[in-house]
Amino acid sequence: MKTKILTVIVKLFNLLKNPIISRISMIVVGVTSTVWFLVRVIPKPSRATYPCMRAAAPLMSGFVIWMMALLGTTFAFQKARQKWRDNRYVAAFLFLAVSIGAGFVLTSRSSQEAKASNTPLEIWYKPNQPLGIARGIFPGRVAWTHNPKIASWDGKTGFWWEDRFNNQTETDKLLSQTLFSLTNTKDEKKAWDALFHFFNKAKHNTDTGYKNGQKIAIKVNLNNTHSHDNTNEINANPQLILSLLKSLVNEAGVAQENITLTDPSRFMTNNVYDKCHEAFPNVHYMDHNGGDGREKASFVANAIPYSVDNGKVATGLATCMIESDYNISLALMKGHVGQGSTLSAKNFFGCTSIEDDWHKNAHSSGFSQNKDGSPKYLVFVDYLGHKDLGEKTMLFLIDGIYGNKFVDQVPAFKWKLAPFNNNWPNSLFASQDGVAVDAVVLDFLLTEWPDAPEMMYSDYSLIESALANNPPSGTKYDPEKDGTLLGSLGTMEHWNNAQDKKYSRNLKTGKGIELIYTKIN
Repeated sequence: MKTKILTVIVKLFNLLKNPIISRISMIVVGVTSTVWFLVRVIPKPSRATYPCMRAAAPLMSGFVIWMMALLGTTFAFQKARQKWRDNRYVAAFLFLAVSIGAGFVLTSRSSQEAKASNTPLEIWYKPNQPLGIARGIFPGRVAWTHNPKIASWDGKTGFWWEDRFNNQTETDKLLSQTLFSLTNTKDEKKAWDALFHFFNKAKHNTDTGYKNGQKIAIKVNLNNTHSHDNTNEINANPQLILSLLKSLVNEAGVAQENITLTDPSRFMTNNVYDKCHEAFPNVHYMDHNGGDGREKASFVANAIPYSVDNGKVATGLATCMIESDYNISLALMKGHVGQGSTLSAKNFFGCTSIEDDWHKNAHSSGFSQNKDGSPKYLVFVDYLGHKDLGEKTMLFLIDGIYGNKFVDQVPAFKWKLAPFNNNWPNSLFASQDGVAVDAVVLDFLLTEWPDAPEMMYSDYSLIESALANNPPSGTKYDPEKDGTLLGSLGTMEHWNNAQDKKYSRNLKTGKGIELIYTKIN
């Protein structure tokens, strides 16, 4: 069933197929975004990091490039004619070459814009066409649990993460039920045992569970932190982290000293550290800089050289991830400039030897999909396929208790999509298939916020990951550069529609994703 939002978007895109309207709209948007960017950023340069400014920047730069190419073509052609009249033929040919080159840039960009503007969501978004090979005890299963009794923040008072706005008991229930749904058990100990047994059988061909002394690294997303001081921007939910630690220690039987809770590239704020350290003082709490009870992350140089030359992108990898026997990824459900979303695969970028100040970090073109949907290499396949990152992850979790439209800022958007019905989503998603769980959560984001930055072709990295053995880009994915190419990293597909939320295994039409929904209370 088509949503009203998608219908409006399609009508707008159809209108833009008219070349005259398309060109006029491009000029209007270009001028507006350029003026807005300059007026906002010149008085206060730090505003350039705001999501709205990041969204406007590509429009501004594209317009400026188009104008320069147009002016360059005109100027160079006039100069060529003038030199020809003056019998200065060499100079005339040089200016003519410049004119042709500028014209090529102009027409090339115009054709790319036309292709992108004529590509509405309904064209590139293909429901129930599973790709890749599903993983898990129940292949391709994604457990989605919804507990409306957790989050009660009004969006104005205090901090969203405070205990008075987040019910710990109900959060514990959320995690427990998610584990039950994922493994078809009714007991947390049995659920963890099933997860460990499956992982060891699949990765090491040994029918064993967790053994005493084995290390577990939990990678959380604390991207929006600048020190150990608390912030109200969207970050990992402290109550959910505590629920996970309680379950691992008290139910799975993992000793505290064998658990490392970390975001190696960021700071672990006090709201997370204080809550968890009080309950489990022997867990290793590790962040980029250490101090205040936290351990300082170290990195192994060149541990992730990437499948292709990534320029200055960090190639060191956190030692705690390399030394762990198992990883658990606790990602966040939110949008992100450049990729459309930041989920499980992007969560591993924080395990590399980047700086805690994102301004200092290099990004290659492999961090963003092509705007016209054409194939290309993406780094997220390397993260998901690396032996010490995605391939060592026994459980992929995505925190959807609040979620956010943008990569940063305070959670400000309650969800209209059913069953949330203008409330916080209060959800947790889990899978043993990192591609499948990202595909499901991306469907939620695309439906709720189709106008969020960079949503066009935001599923491309999932396609590359599902087909990593033979990806559309033709990339030979080998993130460790050891000569061993990746196989399929999981299954990817989109649901049939936003109302039913059914995938091919739910519909019994294919071997892709199975979404298991459970509502508590």
